[in-house]
Amino acid sequence: MEYPSIIQIDDTLVSGDIFTEYFACDYAKCKGCCCIIGDSGAPLEECEIEALEKNYPVYSPMMRPEGKAVIEEKGFFEVDIDGDLVTPLVGNSEECAYCHFDKDGNCMCSIEYCWDRGKGDFKKPISCSLYPIRLSKLSNGLTAVNLHRWEICKDAFIKGKREGIRVYQFLKDPITRYFGEEFYSALEEAAKQIYGING
Repeated sequence: MEYPSIIQIDDTLVSGDIFTEYFACDYAKCKGCCCIIGDSGAPLEECEIEALEKNYPVYSPMMRPEGKAVIEEKGFFEVDIDGDLVTPLVGNSEECAYCHFDKDGNCMCSIEYCWDRGKGDFKKPISCSLYPIRLSKLSNGLTAVNLHRWEICKDAFIKGKREGIRVYQFLKDPITRYFGEEFYSALEEAAKQIYGING
């Protein structure tokens, strides 16, 4: 059966593979490598810059000295070659300045690490929470919601398929946080009516 490649909910265009593909982070396999591999830092919303600065005293103790040095030198963001606001990277590496490493070398976000322990009022950039969804602002004012496929996340696609978790289901909390409860309810209704997905 053929499904629509794009559906529109209000001013948002949602790629059909958000419904048809499966995904569930497999941290035991990847060990947080998405924070240290990539062409540039994580995309940032302009409103998140203030939150990064405000919460810096909370999460900075968890950062590596190299990361803190980058923040002192560049500030809380930089502009990549596409002109987008992104998190700063450490030196010539692909490592996000906000990384934290545990004693076993596993990588995690220092901001989220503190949030999970009840510290601070900013979880982490929404682009990180929404991954593997990527958002794009279109020239006509609409927002495009697309699935990003990254080789380092192949185990997450496998785990999601094994456990029967669709992309939009895995990302229920960040989608709701960013777009609102009504939007997520519309996603669920589209999943049921168009794609025959229940739950």
